Amino acid sequence: MKNNGEQQDLLLPKWLEWAREIQAISQTGLHFAENHYQRERFSRLIEIAADIISVHSDLDQAELVEIFNDQIGYATPRIDVRGAVFQNGKLLLVRERADGGWTMPGGWADVGDVPSTAVEREVLEEAGFEVSAQRVIGVYDANRTGPLEVFHAFKIVFLCDILGGEPRTSNETSQVGFFSRDDIPEFLSGERTR
Repeated sequence: MKNNGEQQDLLLPKWLEWAREIQAISQTGLHFAENHYQRERFSRLIEIAADIISVHSDLDQAELVEIFNDQIGYATPRIDVRGAVFQNGKLLLVRERADGGWTMPGGWADVGDVPSTAVEREVLEEAGFEVSAQRVIGVYDANRTGPLEVFHAFKIVFLCDILGGEPRTSNETSQVGFFSRDDIPEFLSGERTR
């Protein structure tokens, strides 16, 4: 999401904080609504949340309303998993097709996933390596570490051991490589690496 020149530091901009809270309240409210009056009010709150975000970003209000209406049930943060995979002291990174930046392989955990299983799947899909997630080495609030996103998320980083495979790109990645600390590419994916 474009930030319209606003600096993002360790605090989320108030407009995004408010829009997320309004969206979460309306999503949860729609889930528990008992009559059409309540549904109308919570639906209007969804429109207001979308209005706030669209005014401060490059996202379309109507598309946001559609995205928000697709969210059902009690609102909770999303989980993004990342694999820290090392070989000969070098870190595995993949180049994202979306923005051309480099990041540790990973992605959204699916409903029903165990986070460690999700990261193992994502590393295989994005980089071609079969790995075993050994332990969590970091849990980060995406509000504090990454670019502005519509939904709140937590990033869970796992230290992973390679079991097999070889470098392979995917529909989401264009390059796969191992990098020493001094050779980490300068252009990191703004959406996934912080």
